[in-house]
Amino acid sequence: FAGVVYNYDQEGVHRAGSGWEQSICIPLVQPDMWELLQHWDSLLEEFSLEEAWLPHRYEEQHHNCFTFALAFVNRVRRGRGRPALSKERFTESFVLPRTREASRYLRLHQQLAQAEFYIVPLAEQEQDS
Repeated sequence: FAGVVYNYDQEGVHRAGSGWEQSICIPLVQPDMWELLQHWDSLLEEFSLEEAWLPHRYEEQHHNCFTFALAFVNRVRRGRGRPALSKERFTESFVLPRTREASRYLRLHQQLAQAEFYIVPLAEQEQDS
């Protein structure tokens, strides 16, 4: 995926186009929600400028980057007439499945590397078919 990553820490909201290559992407919008996808960036930009995300409001345990992400997701959900997600439900439904998948991939990669297999990327024409 290409794009900009928004993150929130003790210095406030940051926008980064690189440096997040090792992160896990968690799709939150269904592909058929074209109209939401068109407004996602502007909604996120507007949300990130709110007073709640000023640097002095950051608190490592209770008002952090996870809080920022969940608050934004819940803002979008409310705008679509859907109920807010708790931290537990958000983690269970979106975060844990992707981290489990990444963990399985990393274990497989380590096992293959230890067994002296060589991993070769597919040629571009093979990937497209």
